[in-house]
Amino acid sequence: MLRRAAVFLFLLVLSAGAARAQSAAFGFEYRALAPVVEGTDTLRQAWAGGLSTPQFSIIDLDGDGQDDLFAFDRQSSRCYTFLSALQKDGSRRWQYAPDYEALFPADLAGWALLRDYDCDGRPDLFSYVNGGDIRVFHNVAGAGGRPSFVLATNQILFTGAGTGTSNLTIGGYNMPAIADVNGDGKLDILSYDFVSATLVELYLNNSPDACGAALNFKIDTNYWAQLQACVGCAAYQLPGLACRGGAAARPEHTGGHNLLTLDLNGDGVYDVLDGRDNCPELVALLNQGTNQQAALTASAIRTDFPSAANPVRLAVFPAGYLIDTDFDGTKDLVVASNTLDNRQDFVSQRDNVRLYRNAAATGAPAFSFQPQGFLTNDMVDVSEAAAPAFGDLDGDGLADMLIGSYADRVNGQYRASLTYYRNVGTATQPVFRLVTRDYLGLAAKGTAPALFYALKPVLVDLNRDGALDLAYAANYQNVNYIYYILNTARAGQPAAFDPATANYFKPQGAAGSGVLPSFIGDMPCFTDVDGDGYVDLLLGTDNYTEPGMALRYFRNQGAGVALENAFVAVNNDFGQIRDAAGARPYHLSPAVADFDGDGRPDLVTADNTGAVRFFSNYRTLVTGPAAPRTDLFWNALLGQYEGNRLGQGPLVRYGLAAADLNADGVPELFVGTEAGGVSSYAVRRGAAVPTPTRPAAAALGLALYPNPARAQATAETAQPTRVSLLDLTGRRVRPADAPARQHLLNLSGLAPGLYLVRAEAADGSAAVQRLAVQ
Repeated sequence: MLRRAAVFLFLLVLSAGAARAQSAAFGFEYRALAPVVEGTDTLRQAWAGGLSTPQFSIIDLDGDGQDDLFAFDRQSSRCYTFLSALQKDGSRRWQYAPDYEALFPADLAGWALLRDYDCDGRPDLFSYVNGGDIRVFHNVAGAGGRPSFVLATNQILFTGAGTGTSNLTIGGYNMPAIADVNGDGKLDILSYDFVSATLVELYLNNSPDACGAALNFKIDTNYWAQLQACVGCAAYQLPGLACRGGAAARPEHTGGHNLLTLDLNGDGVYDVLDGRDNCPELVALLNQGTNQQAALTASAIRTDFPSAANPVRLAVFPAGYLIDTDFDGTKDLVVASNTLDNRQDFVSQRDNVRLYRNAAATGAPAFSFQPQGFLTNDMVDVSEAAAPAFGDLDGDGLADMLIGSYADRVNGQYRASLTYYRNVGTATQPVFRLVTRDYLGLAAKGTAPALFYALKPVLVDLNRDGALDLAYAANYQNVNYIYYILNTARAGQPAAFDPATANYFKPQGAAGSGVLPSFIGDMPCFTDVDGDGYVDLLLGTDNYTEPGMALRYFRNQGAGVALENAFVAVNNDFGQIRDAAGARPYHLSPAVADFDGDGRPDLVTADNTGAVRFFSNYRTLVTGPAAPRTDLFWNALLGQYEGNRLGQGPLVRYGLAAADLNADGVPELFVGTEAGGVSSYAVRRGAAVPTPTRPAAAALGLALYPNPARAQATAETAQPTRVSLLDLTGRRVRPADAPARQHLLNLSGLAPGLYLVRAEAADGSAAVQRLAVQ
């Protein structure tokens, strides 16, 4: 066996002749890489990334005159865009179209609603800013009729009787109704007060023009309909009416409200739907007055909206949106949670968008509950903080998919699990079918407090027997470890995992010396960093009890050391990754594969700042930091590469994975999102991937045949060489054999995909070629 130093040096440079410059055209593009089937349904938006707290609005994105869909997810500050796509049969369906997300401002937070304030037919953008102010972007026609947003004001102002001019502040947790409430054709603003969120305030648009484009507002009343919200859910006070309603909200919640105005009973007078933080009801407030002077009585407060049989009941903080979801020309009611985070509520965020279809073409709406929901039922979704992993679990040679989660509430328990999708397609056309949402019964076996949280799986051959083992970071009984279960099946056979045999990697070294962290949310990535044939560990961690930063390198000590004691600290600040302000990013997730096709493994990381960083030939990071590339994602609409737009924020967590699912020799990138979904990316179509020049290969005369190969392949060289086989992460899967001019490579037990064949002569000259295993 070659000495560790020699092997590491080679893998650091992969021989001067075999390397090539990274193509400037390299990058990723969003691609729905495989159909996903759950039960009898094929998910139409499988790889859109999930939804947790979407706020919906209508806008024509592509300039075709049809209403498309915009959604802003509050928890991850992420925009989603869906086109109204014409089908062959003349019908329409929503089609996820992420390129249009780049048309919206990148710093949206809190809430974002599209409303046309200048009557030009193009919805403008109203959004939260500065702790509760309202800013507005004017939608001007862009190329091809697409929207283009120009800041109109960073702070809406209003005038009050004798108070002069002030900024219109609704607070950090209220979402206003922005609509023409008094019937004068101008958009007004109705919101709970920002101080206590107990009184409703009405700000009328008094701009001098007929449409209200000047955005001048005056306060009409700070005591709308003489209504006051009380402590309990659905509890209100009116003149002559004491507080009535449900249980009190928990004190740690803010008491914010979401408002929507619409005419619920067809009398021509606007009514209000009110959703409250920590409360499940969407309460209907039926206006018994006029559009100019609202009035309410006790009978006008309905907590069983829209019907006693199917009232709106969402786990926490519902918000309503009027959207024509089925393209029939009438607006339906979509209800989604608007919580800032789930750290106090511990509710399920899977399939959590409710749909109430409107069966009435005119007059009072007739909303009926639709159990299939809206959009989220068509996405891969494990509730929150998805972490995918790929590997052949059933022994059919195809990569299956496991997805870990932070947690989901199921049968009254808030716990994590592994969701298993089996690949029932072919080597070039994968199809994933849901098998179970509790693989290995990890969740079913747990009872409080013995529940798993923050499950992050990895499928990797830990003991070098050719079969994939299961490793997973998890918080169990309030302690976080990186566990592993060894696969007792032979290579190429269905995996055999016994959770009762689970062990965990033990810290090596004294506390405070940079030992293996045990911190919730740890993101493990197993890759052969030093080229000795043993997988090492790159760990994304938020650990602060041990010295180090976001990404840490632990070397596998190799033969003679028990697996549980294998990993020792080498570098506690691998790559010296920092955010734009020079600070440590959090929730960092790493993935390793040869993405750019130069024969050397690359590193991709994602973190809570929303930055996805690419380090070509990541092994150079061992000797010091390198500048990463962040403009990785191709936007065909704009014809340029751009950064990740999957969301950002202190609570945003990603999970990265790489796999070559279509056997084209190029690994795809999968991003598990905070919203519980997975987004899939392939190396961009049309990107130039030049054939590497290989003078060393020519000197040694390295030839491979057949290529592609199945059970075996032959490697020939012009002079005696030692030949070894590596995967795209640089891990040696077949050791170097004795010097010879001809070598028979045993490929049995190897998963289909692309591998590297390395030949080295006695004088140290080396050559590398790719081998496709079918």
